[in-house]
Amino acid sequence: MEELLTNTRTFWKSAEMVYKAGDYTSATTLYFKCLFVLLDFVILKNKRFTPKDRTDRFRILQENFPELYSVLDRIFPIYRDTYSLQVEKYKCDEVKKYVLRISQEQGIQLSNK
Repeated sequence: MEELLTNTRTFWKSAEMVYKAGDYTSATTLYFKCLFVLLDFVILKNKRFTPKDRTDRFRILQENFPELYSVLDRIFPIYRDTYSLQVEKYKCDEVKKYVLRISQEQGIQLSNK
């Protein structure tokens, strides 16, 4: 569990640095990595295992955490856009907001501030 929290904070810190530099596409990718690890943390905490891949994560969330699944399913196209498009700031902000929401709900502090 601690490794997941460490990874979450590392991705968050990197995302924040890239965000401040104005590279919203790369920041979005890193915020999503942070989000995926947070969701794995939620699954581990509640189900005592982690998903083996993205498909497994979506299935577990859909079956056991429908609210989390609903938001992830809605914003996931933003992640797919990072492969071929420039992500606009407002889309990056939407992902960032969701990461903050999940971390707060789980009582996870993302930075040392």
